[in-house]
Amino acid sequence: VQLQASGGGLVQPGGSLRLSCAASGFTLETYTIGWFRQAPGKERGGVSCISTSGGSAYFADSVKGRFTISRDNAKNTVYLQMNSLKPEDTGVYYCAAATAGCALWGTTWYRPNYWGQGTLVTVSS
Repeated sequence: VQLQASGGGLVQPGGSLRLSCAASGFTLETYTIGWFRQAPGKERGGVSCISTSGGSAYFADSVKGRFTISRDNAKNTVYLQMNSLKPEDTGVYYCAAATAGCALWGTTWYRPNYWGQGTLVTVSS
């Protein structure tokens, strides 16, 4: 059973990256998927969450209008498209799978069952 985040890298401000969160050993379709990030010297915080069907998505205020989230249950993968990247978006990005609904995302009640290992995003010129 594994959840793997990938797609990070170095990008200039204003650039784009697409992160992927792929599951192996279990199916993602019954889980909501949350993306979190941890900037250097800061606590991990929520970035986005997508419902099991993909019909609902939630975003942190700091990324609204710039990030989108989608899922392809047939490929057992969730994507985080990040556009107009800013230096403050720098950090390690983690995906997590939870049976809790996205309405609980951002609260202590959103307790993921699985965490990915993280992928580093660096936004710098």
